[in-house]
Amino acid sequence: MTDPAVPSFRTFILKVANRCNIDCDYCFVFNSVDQAARRLPARMDLTVIRAAARRIGEHTSAHGLRTVHVVLHGGEPLLIGVRHMAALLETVRDEVPARTRVLFELQTNGTLLSDAWLELFEQYEVAVGVSLDGPPRANDRHRLTHAGRSSSASAVRGIELLRSKPQLFAGLLAVVDLANDPVEVHDYLAAFEPPVIDFGLPHATHDAPPYRTDPSVPEYGLWMSRVYDAWLARPEHRHSVRMLEDIVALTSGVRGSVETLGLAPPSSIVIESDGSVEAVDTLRSVEKGASRLGLDVFHHTLDTALSHPKLLHRRYGAAALSEECRACPLLQVCGGGYLPHRFSADRGYRNPSVYCADLECLIRHVQGSLRQHGWNPFSRAASSS
Repeated sequence: MTDPAVPSFRTFILKVANRCNIDCDYCFVFNSVDQAARRLPARMDLTVIRAAARRIGEHTSAHGLRTVHVVLHGGEPLLIGVRHMAALLETVRDEVPARTRVLFELQTNGTLLSDAWLELFEQYEVAVGVSLDGPPRANDRHRLTHAGRSSSASAVRGIELLRSKPQLFAGLLAVVDLANDPVEVHDYLAAFEPPVIDFGLPHATHDAPPYRTDPSVPEYGLWMSRVYDAWLARPEHRHSVRMLEDIVALTSGVRGSVETLGLAPPSSIVIESDGSVEAVDTLRSVEKGASRLGLDVFHHTLDTALSHPKLLHRRYGAAALSEECRACPLLQVCGGGYLPHRFSADRGYRNPSVYCADLECLIRHVQGSLRQHGWNPFSRAASSS
């Protein structure tokens, strides 16, 4: 029997490859505290895929899920090859009940995209997101090949190829870098006409704080505030900026779409290339073993993970946060910030985000803009419009 009080998983992240053809210096998989991925199988074999797919199907049936997201991740997922990927997609589709819609998503650095890949993704309706931090000078600050060469031209070639199949183009993912100009980065990414631009803050903790030129200034919040202003300044823009739209949605009482903001319980679980079941893999930036649950798809149902001690924060919401967060007037929007960014060795995850001041700066900037434009984001009328 499932416990209706415990929210089910709805997003299943399959780490189909544990190698990458580029070497991003901020990568939480290969260049952070926990290096476990380097010891895992280079790719998820069909035995693991079948077991994982069965567990996903079992979970969807137990919870009566109409739609689930299966995210193909790495490393670089395209390293597993077209034929192996086809077998993986077919296996997942076969094992999940026919009444459940499977939305496949894939995150890639874009350098290996080809016509053959697009044909496969079209067949299985795989939405493809590409990681790119901005124009070449900005992108190549962190996203170089293993030989230290630029990855920009190859990534842009892949994006342009993907644009020929706009129904497959899920958007662009960029990591915020204070050394880059936010307006230049935004406008460069917007020129590819992605449906979504997703900006992420560099993974950091209170023990290993993010780079700042002046710790007394909310530089990341100001950076993203300039992105917000650039996004609004040109009405011809058709893309969304996920972090910013989530702030607007959460401000008006609507649930956001990501786990980095708001109080909705996280809905994702990770299945590694060896079949182990893990918490959100960005916890590898926190400490060794932070994401490990001691479970695997051969011996444990995914419902077992629902009640794992490391995932209890999913059911406790605001009660799992620090006193400072619970007393904050921005709690419903910020949600305490992203789980890995709250960590310290002294207090675990009961801290405000290491980006607390930045999130406050950005949220207040967005809310102030909404009021300035004559829309009260706090009214019931606004939330229902």
